[in-house]
Amino acid sequence: MKERILTSLITAFVFATMQSQTSPIAPKLVIGLTIDQLRTDYMEAFSALYGERGFKRLLKEGCVYYNGEYDFINVDLSSSVAALYTGTTPYYNGILANRWMDRRSLRLVNSVSDPSYMGIYTSEFTSPQHLQVSTLSDELKVSTNGDAEIYSISPTREMAIFAAGHAANGAFWLNDETGKWCGSTYYGGFPEWISSYNDRDGLDFRIDNITWGPYLPVTSYQYVASEVKQLSFEHDFSDERADKYRKFKTSPYVNDEVNRLVNACFANTNIGKDNVPDLLTIGYYGGNYDGKSDREYAMEIQDAYVRLDNTIGDLLDLIDRKVGLKNTLIFVTSTGYIDSEPADSAQFKIPTGEFHIDRCGALLNMYLMAVYGQGQYVETYYDQQIYLNHKVIEEKELNLTEVLNRSADFIVQMSGVRSAYTSQRLLLGAWNPHIDKIRNNFNLNFSGDIYIEVMPGWSVIDEYYHMKKVIRDNYVSVPIIFFGYNVTPKTFYDPIKITAIAPTIAHFMRIRAPNAATVAPLITITK
Repeated sequence: MKERILTSLITAFVFATMQSQTSPIAPKLVIGLTIDQLRTDYMEAFSALYGERGFKRLLKEGCVYYNGEYDFINVDLSSSVAALYTGTTPYYNGILANRWMDRRSLRLVNSVSDPSYMGIYTSEFTSPQHLQVSTLSDELKVSTNGDAEIYSISPTREMAIFAAGHAANGAFWLNDETGKWCGSTYYGGFPEWISSYNDRDGLDFRIDNITWGPYLPVTSYQYVASEVKQLSFEHDFSDERADKYRKFKTSPYVNDEVNRLVNACFANTNIGKDNVPDLLTIGYYGGNYDGKSDREYAMEIQDAYVRLDNTIGDLLDLIDRKVGLKNTLIFVTSTGYIDSEPADSAQFKIPTGEFHIDRCGALLNMYLMAVYGQGQYVETYYDQQIYLNHKVIEEKELNLTEVLNRSADFIVQMSGVRSAYTSQRLLLGAWNPHIDKIRNNFNLNFSGDIYIEVMPGWSVIDEYYHMKKVIRDNYVSVPIIFFGYNVTPKTFYDPIKITAIAPTIAHFMRIRAPNAATVAPLITITK
C-alpha cells in the first residue's frame, strides 16, 4: 500500500514537472494594439453589426476591463501613448501633449521632433528625445541583452515613436505626403524589407482606386443620431486631392495598411520565432473621418467600427498563423480622447461662451502693470496656460509667490473661468483627486506658471496659434483587453488606471517594469 502511494506521488510530481517544462515561462511575443479614439460605449453600442472574429472574440475570450482611466488632464495622442508604454503620467515621462511651449526659446515644441535625426522616406526629423523615462520596449531590450526584436507600426509617427521608446529595432509610420512607410535614423538603418515593400506594394500604387462606401446596407446604421440627413456616403482618395494621404489616415482603410506591414514584418524578421520574448506594437485609427463630428458623419463612424472589427479579426488570424495565439500575449486599448467637437448650437440654450487666451494674457499684463509698474510681466501664453516673465519679476525684486497668487485671483474673475492654478499650488499645495489629475500633466520645464480651468461647454480660442477647442469634462471610458497567452476570460467594471498596462505586461514577460511605473500589475488576468 505504501509503495502504491509513493509511486502515485512520484508520478504526480513527474507529470507536474513535465507540464511546467512544456508551458512557456513567458510569451514568445507581446503585441500592444492601441486604437486611437476607440470608445467603450461605441464598441458596445455597435455590437449587433459585428462578426464573430473581432471585438466579440476579444470580449468573449479575453480579460476585459471596461473602465480604464487616464489619470491626467488634456489627454491627446502623444501623451496617451507615452503613458501607456512608460506606465506613468506626463509629470514623470515629460510628454505633455502633441505640442507644448518651450520656456527657453518661447517656441512650440513637437513631441517627437528632433533636428539631430533625419527621417527616412520623409522630411520629418524625429526621435523620442523628449521621453524622460524608460518604456516597456527599453526594459525588454535591457533584460534580453539586446536580443529581443522590437518593432512599432502605426499610421502616425507619435504613436510609432512613443510605443517604440528609445531602444526598439525600428518605428514606422505612413508619410502624409507620399503614402510611403517611413522611419528615423535614430533607430539605425532602415530595414530592406520595408524599402522593398514601399517599392512594390506601397499605398501610393493603390490609393487612387480606393473608395470608401458603406460596408453594410445603410439601413443598418441607426445607432448614432445625426444633425445631417445622410442617405449614404462615399469618400475617394484620387490624385486631385492634395491631402489624400492625410485623409486616408483617418479612414478605416488605414488599419488594413497597418496589417499589411505587420504581415511583411512576420515574413521578413524573426519576431516571435524563438524563445526570446519579442514585442510588436501596433496602432490603429478608430476616430471619425477627417476629424469630423459624429453628428456630421454618423454613418461613417458606425461603418468605421464595422471595418475595424474585421481588421482586428484579420490581425488575430494572422498572429495565430505566424506565432500562435497561445504563445502571444495581446493587449488592446484606446488613446482615451476624441477629437474636439463643435460648440453646441444656441438654439438648445446650453450655457456656453468663448474664452480668448490672448485677451486674458493682455488683461493680466495690464493688471500687473497697474500693481507693480511698467513691464512685460506676461511673457507668453499657450492653450490654457500663462507664462510669466521671471526675469522681469526678479529685476523688480518682486515676490514670485505674491505675483502668482495675484495673477490667479485676477484671472478667476474672468467670464468662463472655473479656477486658476499656480505652479506652486500644483506642486506644493493641498492634495485632492482633481488637483492630482492637473498636476499629473504638469512639467516644471515646459508648463506655464498658471493653468486656467475653463467652464465645460465653453470654447478656448487662441487666435495666434489658430486653435479652438470646446471644453468637455465628461467621463470617457477606455477599454483594456488582455487576450491570448494563458489569459482567463473575465470581465471587470471597476476603474483601472491605464498606467497599469506596462507593469502588467512586464510582469508576465518576466522583466522589470519601466523605471517610473509605480502602479501594481494586474496579475489576475491569467489562469
